[in-house]
Amino acid sequence: MELAQQTRNKTAKERFPISLLSLTIGAFAIGMTEFVIMGILPNVAEDLNVTISAAGQLITMYALGVAVGAPILTVMTNRIPQKKLLCLLMGLFILGNGISEFAPNYAVLMAARIITALTHGTFFGVGAVIASNLVRPDKRAGAVSVMMAGLTIANILGVPLGTYIGQNMGWRASFAAIAVMGVLALIGILVLIPRLPLEKPASLGQQLQALISPKLLLFLLIGALGNAGLFAVFTYITPLLVQVTGVAEHSVTWILVLFGIGVTIGNIVGGKLADWKLMPSIIGIYVVLVVTLTLLTFTIYHPVLAVATIFVWGAGSFAVMPGLQVRIMNAAKAAPALASTSSHSAGNLGNAAGAFIGGWVITHLSLASLPWVGAILIGLALAIGTASYLSERRAIAQSDIAA
Repeated sequence: MELAQQTRNKTAKERFPISLLSLTIGAFAIGMTEFVIMGILPNVAEDLNVTISAAGQLITMYALGVAVGAPILTVMTNRIPQKKLLCLLMGLFILGNGISEFAPNYAVLMAARIITALTHGTFFGVGAVIASNLVRPDKRAGAVSVMMAGLTIANILGVPLGTYIGQNMGWRASFAAIAVMGVLALIGILVLIPRLPLEKPASLGQQLQALISPKLLLFLLIGALGNAGLFAVFTYITPLLVQVTGVAEHSVTWILVLFGIGVTIGNIVGGKLADWKLMPSIIGIYVVLVVTLTLLTFTIYHPVLAVATIFVWGAGSFAVMPGLQVRIMNAAKAAPALASTSSHSAGNLGNAAGAFIGGWVITHLSLASLPWVGAILIGLALAIGTASYLSERRAIAQSDIAA
């Protein structure tokens, strides 16, 4: 009887289970709520009688909510079973978007955005741990990429759809649609995600010790540098394409859709590569990104070549993420959820740093300098990652010789 059960469990883990779909839907909803505000910012500002710059702080505070709040929330909820925690997070997500829909003023909307932001990093952190536990060990990165696909698809379909709804039915309708997506994700989690056994929770001291381990901090730095390189360029992609490449402004939307398609393809392929060879794939993808952004320095002046380069850049930028997420979880086995959540915090700090660096480059150098500056930032991530990998290989070789 026990053998038959083990056989069924092994067979179930041979392919990606349908339960991953509920995590994908949740990631899609979170991706929508994070980015749709950019498309409806003028509508929000006008309706709430605030300036565009003040409305823009809704984006800034969301990012800070993810970066600062997510690790704290993960530590506080460490003893809650993972399925129950996901349900609580989606409930909070629905609440945050519901408040956003009916927010009577700017202050209430800001509070609602911060509430929603708290669920972001913790959902992806716990979701990545659950996704990796639903499959065989050699399929973990692929499972994480399936969940992350919801975030990439949100950029292609969800954000344009949410923007369209907001511009035609009022910005509040956008948040209502996102809340509905949250309800669908919650139902999926309740029905599809199995009750996973709760391992003995790590104490606060053990979690903090795992978080400050040099190996984990090193890979959090790598992730932050990679995101900084991405957002140093991507934040200013519209003026770059319009003013340097000479693309018509209305064509930028379609180029961004193509970028999003590259992101989605890269995310899935990156998961498969990471399951094949984890660190070599991470290093190899960073090499591709450095080369691609360096090429963009020259191809940005030619519309067709620029679009082709941007597609490859989008694919590479997200291809590295599933493997990096698994590598970070491996670096803190005592607190994988906290480590996974912290990677999103580090990533958001990288996003903010990249946008700041990009602004500095535009002011002191030129708009056209952004690609090679982005290449330098990712080159730093590549150098640190390569040095870490070679050091690990030397340590293993010396251990084998000693044995």
